[in-house]
Amino acid sequence: MRTPARHAASAAAALLALSCLTACADDASTSTSAAGGGGKGEHVKIMVGGLDKVIYLPAMLTQRLGYFSAEGLDVELLSEPAGVQAETALVAGQVQGTVGFYDHTLDLQVKGKEVESVVQFSHAPGEVEVVSAKAAGSIRSPKDFKGKKLGVTGLGSSTDFLTKYLAVKNGVDVSEFTPVAVGAGQTFVSALQKGSIDAGMTTDPTVATLLRKKAGTVLVDMRTPEGSQAALGGPYPSSSLYMRTDWVNSHKDTVQKLVNAFVKTLRWMHTHSAAEIAAKMPADYSQGDEALYAEAIKDTVPMFTEDGVMPANGPETVEKVLRAFNPTIKNAEVDLARTYTTEFVEKAAG
Repeated sequence: MRTPARHAASAAAALLALSCLTACADDASTSTSAAGGGGKGEHVKIMVGGLDKVIYLPAMLTQRLGYFSAEGLDVELLSEPAGVQAETALVAGQVQGTVGFYDHTLDLQVKGKEVESVVQFSHAPGEVEVVSAKAAGSIRSPKDFKGKKLGVTGLGSSTDFLTKYLAVKNGVDVSEFTPVAVGAGQTFVSALQKGSIDAGMTTDPTVATLLRKKAGTVLVDMRTPEGSQAALGGPYPSSSLYMRTDWVNSHKDTVQKLVNAFVKTLRWMHTHSAAEIAAKMPADYSQGDEALYAEAIKDTVPMFTEDGVMPANGPETVEKVLRAFNPTIKNAEVDLARTYTTEFVEKAAG
């Protein structure tokens, strides 16, 4: 039984956590519901694992196109720099949905948390392993990861998962290299330039920035289905909207509206140029270089689905990748059917 003191402490901790989340969103210059139509309609909070990352572009683009408000929703977009932190916010009940990598649904299931993807944005990771200019001579493939410092957005994030898989697949044990949490954007660029990491996994627009600065070279490119096939052996469903299964089952009308909006956005993306997509996004996302930002979008668009449907054999590829290095999943049963649903995208298509 909770004592009054313990109850008060728990409430204070929850309030502090929520305040931190809000502060993070403010730091990310998130427009949230104001961009979606004046704050009218049913309020839904969605945490994104980095709003300015191109791999999660459908979140802000949907709001900027007005598709949330058209569905009668007032969607508040919050931002965390790493997918694992966005996952934590969802499990804690601080948000109703997370835009992040589908692989978290498998990881959470074996930990006793029921979470499912309701609309699949992509069929490739959109991730790139970049080697610093200084280390280019000593890292020519993932076989050379041994003894290196490898950057990831956060420990336990999808970049961490994929880095470990590439290492194990190429004969390097996860204990033979050092993962370093360096976030994305300028913190990643700085870590690579200063030698804090020898190589690292990141996404656009960070990739485009690094190449423009000649601070690194591409080692593994997973921004296309072909790149995913070559590196991982199949389609790799990554960015998605995933939600707690109990919330989905008790709010089906709301979930359907969210999926309707996202499917409209995916279709819009595939009928407009990268420059047109870039023009719809917040001005600060281009960091003063609109041409470079449009180039980053163009290089990443192939990862996105056109209909929000889970790619065939995609969940199986994700399970294979996670089982290769994750002891928790390796020794557990995973019910892939409980990690995603096509119910809402099928209705959206109709």
